[in-house]
Amino acid sequence: MDSKDLKQCLLAAKSGDQAAMGQVLEHYRDYLRLLARNELDRRVQARIDPSDIVQQTMLEAQQDLANFRGEHSGELAAWLRQILVHNLHQTYDEHLKAQKRSARREQAIVDQVDGQQRMEWLDGELTTPSQAAMRNERAVLLAQAIEALPDDQREAVRLRHLKGFSLRQMAAKLGRSETAAAGLLKRGMRRLRSWFQAQSLDVATGMEVR
Repeated sequence: MDSKDLKQCLLAAKSGDQAAMGQVLEHYRDYLRLLARNELDRRVQARIDPSDIVQQTMLEAQQDLANFRGEHSGELAAWLRQILVHNLHQTYDEHLKAQKRSARREQAIVDQVDGQQRMEWLDGELTTPSQAAMRNERAVLLAQAIEALPDDQREAVRLRHLKGFSLRQMAAKLGRSETAAAGLLKRGMRRLRSWFQAQSLDVATGMEVR
């Protein structure tokens, strides 16, 4: 869905069009799933599927979309991310029975879930509201491209560039040799670059394959 169609669907969704609402939220599923998969606490991953948190987030967004005050897709991405953050907080509290969060700890989780912090190859130094919205829009596109990768390549890209793993750490996590892991990463990056070129998007990846 291009930005023009998305904006029209968003307007219709905010007016109560259920079909349009479904289309709009589906556009962000890959983005939310990537963030949830990347940031879900490893201590609860065995019991919680990231897709369940995404589904909960989308249901809550559907119920509250009429109250969304933004107009652009980047603003909607940020709004959905806030809902996802809240649901991750609840998951931590319910399944880890942690002590009451301090303001510092809560902000740390928000910072972690803001996956764009590790997507700096897309945006460089973007500071204005319009630049931030553009960053969010690009992050959604990137997430869609990453989620479309074969599973092993997607995991290699995620671990290296979103989690910041070294090649050795990535190989250990994947259960592969460093050479095999580097090959997965290289093929995944090649697919991402090809995807952006096919979409005629002027987006530099800037990721180094090591």
